[in-house]
Amino acid sequence: MLKALYKKKKTTRFDVLLTIVVIIFLILLGRVFFLQAIEGDYYRGKAEGNRLRMLSMTATRGIMYDRNGQIVVGSRPAYMVSMLPTGKQADPQVLQTLATYLQVPVKTLEDKVEAHKGGYEPIRLASDVTLDKVTKIEEHRHELPGITVDVEPLRYYPHDTMASQLLGYVGEVSEDELAAAKQAELDGTHTGGSIGPGTILGRSGLEKMYDPVLRGVDGGRQVEVDASGRPIEEVGRKHTVPGRNIHLTIDLNLQKVAEKAVYDQLEALRKQGIPAKGAAVVAMDPNTGAVLAMVSAPGFNPNWFAKGITTEQWNQLNTDSNHPFENKVVTGEYPPGSPFKIITGAAALELKKVTPNEMIYDSGKHWLIDKRNAEGEALGWLDFNKALAKSDNVYFYEMGNRLGIENIDKYAKIFGLGEKTGIKLYDEGTGNIASPEYKRKVFDQDWYLGETFDAAIGQSFTLVTPIQMAVVMSEIANGGIRYQPYVVSRIDNADGTPEEIFGPKKLGVLQVSKSVMDIVRNGLRDVTLEGGTAGEIFKGLSLAVAGKTGTAENATGRDHGWFVAYAPYDKPRIVVVALVEQGGFGAISAGSIVRPILEEYFHIPKQPIPPVTAKKEDGKDDNKDTSTSKTETKDNKD
Repeated sequence: MLKALYKKKKTTRFDVLLTIVVIIFLILLGRVFFLQAIEGDYYRGKAEGNRLRMLSMTATRGIMYDRNGQIVVGSRPAYMVSMLPTGKQADPQVLQTLATYLQVPVKTLEDKVEAHKGGYEPIRLASDVTLDKVTKIEEHRHELPGITVDVEPLRYYPHDTMASQLLGYVGEVSEDELAAAKQAELDGTHTGGSIGPGTILGRSGLEKMYDPVLRGVDGGRQVEVDASGRPIEEVGRKHTVPGRNIHLTIDLNLQKVAEKAVYDQLEALRKQGIPAKGAAVVAMDPNTGAVLAMVSAPGFNPNWFAKGITTEQWNQLNTDSNHPFENKVVTGEYPPGSPFKIITGAAALELKKVTPNEMIYDSGKHWLIDKRNAEGEALGWLDFNKALAKSDNVYFYEMGNRLGIENIDKYAKIFGLGEKTGIKLYDEGTGNIASPEYKRKVFDQDWYLGETFDAAIGQSFTLVTPIQMAVVMSEIANGGIRYQPYVVSRIDNADGTPEEIFGPKKLGVLQVSKSVMDIVRNGLRDVTLEGGTAGEIFKGLSLAVAGKTGTAENATGRDHGWFVAYAPYDKPRIVVVALVEQGGFGAISAGSIVRPILEEYFHIPKQPIPPVTAKKEDGKDDNKDTSTSKTETKDNKD
């Protein structure tokens, strides 16, 4: 009986052991089934990801041409050094060795690797690597597993800082932008073409505005890699699709002359002890709105960004108090000073508040409010033409007195101030029109007659952008048509044929009679003749120029200098507006920039600009208004 019980117990233990083995076998079998049948695709993809890598190929961005077919922005081949991630932490020794060959701090490479948020996409470590460095890397490839060297198109700005804010710059898509783009594709809200690892995006200016056109479609090479991440062979390829070209209205030769004139003048002013901070210049065809040149100084070198800007370069630009990234032509807002007298004068003539021949006596100050000309200068009896040519403040104070602030505001809006011009560029400023409503809203204060006087000569709370003043001068020059300024004339198809052509866009007609416009134009012509505020600057120039000087008070520093002009006087073909920040006397600081631009445009042999002194600055009022006006802003001088 004991033997039977022992045999039964032994059998039971065996059964338990057998059951355990069967259960384990079933678990393993189930796991195998789960991994192969259910999760097979996932792990197969992981295995392929370890063996196959997609190396992105950047598409060549479209070319930007000037109006004559010259290349303004293009691309060139350049060596790029990248690292293929292995899913593990990067080998510090590899990074140290590579940094030595690239002659960069190892931290630069470590930061780029650290910024990579997973995946097997290549990490771009260096762009535009010189041939000698590439040779060294190739010679020591056995020391650099996972490091690849490829040739890719690099955005290239052959003229460095020229028109940098207009043209813009490019940069590689960030990890955050890449994630956002992928999410947008899933949501069905993404526009502007596919964005993948290594995609180069426009960051500012025309590069950003026309990025979907210029970018093209990136491609890639699928390669097999060994255990160390070293490519063995190419197993597939997706070809890139180049971006499309765009044609600009800019005249490259005129742009170069404008740039040189600006920087030469800024240097000359500084040598004279005038701390000019920057400048904005725009040249435009008044008959179409096509922008012929656009300068904003200081600028920056967009090639720095294309190559991969260094921390030192970024800090240099980002801490510059003169704001090199800002396109002052379209975003800068400044008091217009005496060029605003064009609007005040046109309003007074149109509303018959004054006749062209009426003589008004300038005793050096206005008879209602103690607001004066420069150094108390008195110009005696003046008609409209002489008052505009001499930029006499007292005369235009009286125009403000007769018009009232409501009519000044009305005609400022008629000329297009206080609103954007519509130019297709980012961050265009709207400016501001001085008015009782504005003062009440911002300062909760009443309006005073002295402020109407200030507004009549382009001071008070009035602000304009240089592109707005170019539109105003174009309206004067072409007989009253307001055109929308534009800088892109054509977008090409892939085969080079035009896809879209842009031309003049008429926005409205100036509500000012031809007779009044003729009177204003005649006064502007006399500005550049002997006796006018810009007579010395344009002496000897074989071209009839109409213009207006201006020196606008600046609450934060020295006065800004303006000069606005068009030529020829009888059949206008070009408008030029120049502003010099803290440049002082407008005829000297800004007029000296405009003359060489006109000489270049009309192919006039260049002559030295006659020396001009600023001992007499027409229109300046050094007296603060102590009577009825609570604003104590100085008036303008020219």
